[in-house]
Amino acid sequence: MKLTDNIYFYPETGMLDANTYVIKDEMNILVDPGASRKTPSLVRAMQKDGIKPEDIKIILNTHLHLDHYEGCQDFKKLSGARILIHPKQEEFYDYSVNQVAQFFGMPVLEFKADAQIEADIFKNSPLGLEIVYAPGHSSDSICFYSKKEKFLVCGDVIFQANTGRVDFPGGSAARLKQSIEELSKMDIEYLLPGHMDIIAGADNVKKNFQYVKNNVFEWL
Repeated sequence: MKLTDNIYFYPETGMLDANTYVIKDEMNILVDPGASRKTPSLVRAMQKDGIKPEDIKIILNTHLHLDHYEGCQDFKKLSGARILIHPKQEEFYDYSVNQVAQFFGMPVLEFKADAQIEADIFKNSPLGLEIVYAPGHSSDSICFYSKKEKFLVCGDVIFQANTGRVDFPGGSAARLKQSIEELSKMDIEYLLPGHMDIIAGADNVKKNFQYVKNNVFEWL
């Protein structure tokens, strides 16, 4: 589903899946492919929006929990895109990939990246893209922010009227609260979370941040 000329939203399809986003920039980016089972329907939905798999050049993840990265290899095979890993995701790989799988009693599905994200990856971004480190739900959580279109792809940091869990390995309530406080200061028109629905409109985004601070923080 097209949100703006440069951001597209493909909702999660049930358990162990996540919302997927396509960012059309100088290098088209797919964020959080989600579950492997979603890949065929994701490709069909993208094609309806005029986006072919081979248009995607880079695959990124907000964090390395299985429901967000499982489909990376499937989409790579179809598109030829490169899977990149953030330094924080490499640093905390054991927490997010290995220990979370053990937490659920599931076999570990290895995350395979082609390279590490370069520090200046978005230097020439027409959208003014930047990466924001936002730990708490996981130690490796990152967000993608566009200064031009004022959207924030925030993974499982904050949802509509809720936040991501903090009881997984590498989670921290204190760090999540701090991350949300920092993100709430940003100029955001589209809050694009890893689960549930998006939040559109600056006033609605601000109200959601305030609701979470007033009603959810005390339970973390």
